[in-house]
Amino acid sequence: MTGKNLHASSERKNMKISTIAILAGLATTASAQEFRAPIGPQKPVRAMPTPPAMLQRPAVEGVIPRAFSDSRNPLQMLNPWAPPRYGTWVESTSFDPNHPGKWNGIKLFEILF
Repeated sequence: MTGKNLHASSERKNMKISTIAILAGLATTASAQEFRAPIGPQKPVRAMPTPPAMLQRPAVEGVIPRAFSDSRNPLQMLNPWAPPRYGTWVESTSFDPNHPGKWNGIKLFEILF
C-alpha cells in the first residue's frame, strides 16, 4: 500500500463511522417519540370565561390620526391658514412641565385611557 491509498482508506473509515453515528442518533430520537393516542375517557376541557366587554375604546389622538380621519387632507396640517377643524399647533405639541411654555415634542400618537 502506498501513502495515498492508506490516507484514502482512513478517510473512508472515518466517513463510515460518522455516517453510522448520525444514523444511530436519528434512530434513537425517532424511537423516543410516542405515536399512540391515550386510551379511555378524557377529562373535558373547561371553557375559558369570556372577558367583560370594553365599555369604551381608548381615545387615540395625535397628528397622524387627526390628519387621516374623516376624509381630511393631511397637507392642510402644514397650512397656517387651514380651517379650524384641523386644529391648532397647541393640540399637537407636548410641553415640558418643569419649564412652562417650553415645548418638548410633537404628539404623533397619543392614547388616552
